Order: sequence, then C-alpha cells, then structure tokens
Amino acid sequence: MPTNQSWYLRKRPVGEVSQGDLELVTEDMPALADGMVRVRTIYLSLDPTHRIWMSDMDAYLPPVELNTPMRGGSIGVVEDSNSAAVPVGSLVNTGLATWALYNDLPGDGVTVLPVIPGLPLTAFMGPLGATGMTAYFGLMDIAKPKPGETIVVSAAAGAVGSMVGQIGKIQGCRVIGIAGSDEKCRWLTDEAGFDAAINYKTEHVGAALDNHCPDGIDINFENVGGEIMETVIARLNDFSRMPLCGLISTYNADPSTTTGPKNFDTLLMRRTKLQGFIIIDYLDRFAEGAAAMGQWLMEGKLKFETDMVDGLENAPTALGRLFEGANLGKLVLKVSEPPA
Repeated sequence: MPTNQSWYLRKRPVGEVSQGDLELVTEDMPALADGMVRVRTIYLSLDPTHRIWMSDMDAYLPPVELNTPMRGGSIGVVEDSNSAAVPVGSLVNTGLATWALYNDLPGDGVTVLPVIPGLPLTAFMGPLGATGMTAYFGLMDIAKPKPGETIVVSAAAGAVGSMVGQIGKIQGCRVIGIAGSDEKCRWLTDEAGFDAAINYKTEHVGAALDNHCPDGIDINFENVGGEIMETVIARLNDFSRMPLCGLISTYNADPSTTTGPKNFDTLLMRRTKLQGFIIIDYLDRFAEGAAAMGQWLMEGKLKFETDMVDGLENAPTALGRLFEGANLGKLVLKVSEPPA
C-alpha cells in the first residue's frame, strides 16, 4: 500500500507559525476511487493567505480545521488515474489541494497544463497562475490604469507586486515600488522596469514618495497595510483608486491590537475608490487574464523570479520567508522532481 506525507494543522498559530502548530504525518493511502486522479506534488505554492487559513478569523474561505491536512495550491504530475479525461503523466494545476506529497483529487477538478517550449513549469505559479491573475485583474479591472498615471505598489518585489508594476508599465504608467532591500530595489528598476524603487528599511518612505511622485499618486496597489499604507494614502490624488489585495503586515498580529489607517478620512476627501478583492472572484475570467499575460510573456514584456525552497519537510519554515520579506518573486516549495 502506498504511503503519503502530509502536513496537519494541530494548533492555531499565535503570532508567527512555530514548531508544534503543524505536524508532518506519514500515512497509508487508500485505493484510488472512480473518477479520481492521484497527483504527485512537484511544486507547492506558499502564500500569505495560508496564515489566514490557519487562524479562525472570519475570512473568504472557512479556516482549515484542526487535525486535518493544511490547505494549499500546487502543480503536480498524475501518477495514477481513474478519470478518462486526465491520463497518467498529465501535468496539472490542482487548485486547492493540501500540503502533501500526493493528493487524490476529482479528475474534473484539476486543470491539465499545456507544455510550452521554453517556459518553465513555475510560470504556472507566477505570471500564468493565481498570482499573475491577481495582479492582472486587481490592476486592470479595479484600478483601470490610464497612460501617464502614477502607480505605487507595496511589497513590489513579491509575486503579485512585481507583476502589477510591469503591467502598469505596459499600460504607459509611471510605477514606483516599495520593497525591503537594496537587492530587491535594484531588481525592480533594472530588470522589471519600474521607474523607481524605495527601500522602506533604509529610506524615509514619505520623503521618497514626495521625490518620486511630485504630482501625487493615482493608484495604490495595496499589499502590506500598516504605516506604509498610511503614508501612501496621504499622497493620493482626487479620484484615485486603491485595489486592496493584502495586509500582510497584520497577519501575524493579535487582531485586538490592529487598527485601520489613521488617515482613513483622506479616502473620502480624495474620493478614492477602495475595493478589496480575492482572486477566486475572477475564476470564470482566468482565460482572459492568462491570454493577456501569456502574450506579454511571449513578447518579453514580463520578467518573473521564482524563490525556490526544497523539501516538503521545510514548508512551515519556508512560509516564514514571506513575513520576513526574504523572498524575491513567487515563493515555491519544491516537493519532488518534475518529469524529464
């Protein structure tokens, strides 16, 4: 009987995820049921939302139940199939599966991925995956950028932020990124084509924004929250737009101690459009987003980085890279080798 390895959520984390919150369990796998496929995980996506799912806060999906496998998205290869539509050897996006070496999933619930010469499989976790779709729809559908406008992106060297800025440049905008190291800032300007980048750890963010955005800010693509968000809000123009994608600075905090922006009234005075969104809102439009992102990739207009950590056993500690600001680009856990 084949065995599987899965991370189980044992405790709700308090603050950062720590030892004992999750447990790596080895267990026997049942026979594969009709209509199901057995997918060996190649790459596991690690995202800030995993910290939300571990808590019992009111969110867009129910929390992961204690003593059950941790939820996550992945790309894998089908090693056994009882689904005529998904043959053995297919490379698939699992959608929402679990942090595990193997996932048994309905054949009609996975997406078979095309093999595109010259394009690495990790692109389906970056620009052609959920992070790319988050960037595309958050900017194009909510912010509706116009040529000549100024966009500020927080967590700009992350998976979503790096895509947002490049899409903004394709649309003819001036783009300023905020990131946490000189290396990231150099990548944003030298590789991703941002007009400027601000290291929030060594620079005065407000003064830097005044320098780089002398005519104010038209779009704030918000990924971080906290003081940086307040600093950007203070410089928004009339009829600005603010897609609210994430608030990563608060995810490890005690909810009773977190507060909203002190200058929330500025959004009223500037008549700013503030809209929170979750990428599952756009599932029925993924083909539209993938077509646009794929075209820009083929034209060489998009650059992307993959921050790769090896080994399923390292999943919890690897997740911490997001909250330390250690990752450049999409954070991915390599669970097993891809097919030759």
